[in-house]
Amino acid sequence: MAGGIPTAAPAIAGGYLTGRALIFPLSLIISLFFLWGFSYGLLDVLNKHFQTVLGISRLESTGLQVMYFGGGYLLFSPIAAEVLKRRGYKQTILMGLSLYSLGAILFWPVAKSADSNANGRAVFGGFCACTLVIACGLATLETSANSYAVVIGNPASANARLQFCQSWNGVASFIGPLIASKFFFTGENQNSLTNVQFVYLAVACAGAAVGVLFFFAKLPEISEAVIEDEAGHSSEGSIWKQYNMWAAFVAQFCYVGAQVTVATFFINYAHENGGISTASASNMLSYALITFTVGRFFATGLAVFLRAEFIMVVYSCCAIALTAYCSAGSGAASIGVLIAIFFFEAPMYPTIFALGTANLGRHTRRAAGILVMGVSGGAVFPPIQGAIADAKGTRISYIVPAIQGCAPLNSIN
Repeated sequence: MAGGIPTAAPAIAGGYLTGRALIFPLSLIISLFFLWGFSYGLLDVLNKHFQTVLGISRLESTGLQVMYFGGGYLLFSPIAAEVLKRRGYKQTILMGLSLYSLGAILFWPVAKSADSNANGRAVFGGFCACTLVIACGLATLETSANSYAVVIGNPASANARLQFCQSWNGVASFIGPLIASKFFFTGENQNSLTNVQFVYLAVACAGAAVGVLFFFAKLPEISEAVIEDEAGHSSEGSIWKQYNMWAAFVAQFCYVGAQVTVATFFINYAHENGGISTASASNMLSYALITFTVGRFFATGLAVFLRAEFIMVVYSCCAIALTAYCSAGSGAASIGVLIAIFFFEAPMYPTIFALGTANLGRHTRRAAGILVMGVSGGAVFPPIQGAIADAKGTRISYIVPAIQGCAPLNSIN
């Protein structure tokens, strides 16, 4: 039955979990945040690696982002939301992990085909297809995991709880570039795709292992009836009339677009403006993602004491100013400023998600899918920045995320 609770799910008294009862389910959910953080961390490094090995342009290389954010998140999030509404959190998570592992294992034959195929663009198309499958899995995981982190505990601490879970996403996202800098950009590997297949084989195994863990775990479910009771009358009307949610969707679309463009061309920016090697630039991207992670944990503490709206205004304004500086500055100082942007980007996604899904009752699960669709902004803006980078240079292209950063400010009531 739509919105029903799977029979294997333990019932929750009082509508949500508190205290120690939260530890086990949140630990399971954090493992999902870790998986897609690692995958995202690899994505930006592969962007530059494919430029080098396959001989494609910066604009062409953004095909990865188009498939990842446009194909997976835009097209598959509504499907994931419907599965979530009908089958519950556990079944949706298992579906997401299956797709994630399948897409990762498909990297192996595509990477092997590069040895006998001189057409770099054809090989790159195969990698884009694999990325699409992975993204469908990650869109499913994001739809379920973000929503679950919000509804499983006290609504008053939803923003802080989601910030904390998302922080582990940041931990994994800087591990990805660190591994890539060692396996993709050093020695004979810098002109080869051999190690790409082994890295993604490990990713597939990790996804399968987490899937087995979820299969046997008794994950507590929150029914739509309970969520509706907590929302009161604020969820009346169709989902099309939930204007706060739609404003959050626009904010998420533009914010994720800005975040992705900043990271996608980070290595190009550091290499061109700082005169450093791609391996060193990849390491710097890891430092930037560490900064992002620190920002997430720091914002978790702030969310306990400060309103989510206040956090979003302050962090957005700082990120806009720093990004504008990067579009005009040069040298080592501009690279330092670029790294600082990651700190101020950190709390935006979970804050927008928590605000956009608050008090939606029976619409909560579908709203989660709609807000995850906003991640598709990461497919729209990188090609725009890539075209500007090819024509005018990477530094000038950073005006694109500076403009996008204004959108989250318009979503605040």
